[in-house]
Amino acid sequence: MPLCSSGKRIYTTEASAVDALLEAHIEFTFRKGTGPVTIYKCEVCGNYHLTSKGTMHTTLAEALQNGKLTALRRGREWEQKVKK
Repeated sequence: MPLCSSGKRIYTTEASAVDALLEAHIEFTFRKGTGPVTIYKCEVCGNYHLTSKGTMHTTLAEALQNGKLTALRRGREWEQKVKK
């Protein structure tokens, strides 16, 4: 995965950055106040990055609130169990 000169991963579109944000929350369990919460467009490289600073992205907030994120996590857990 390409990196910006800032050392952050590059997402070339806003949609791919939002997907990566959700994927991070499916793959990992972050303690409250840690982990990425939103995306931003980088002034250095012109691409998108994840950040733990700022207001939670609406897509992530909705996925947490409506249970979609929990369902996706459970699905991922079952996938891992089936692969074993």
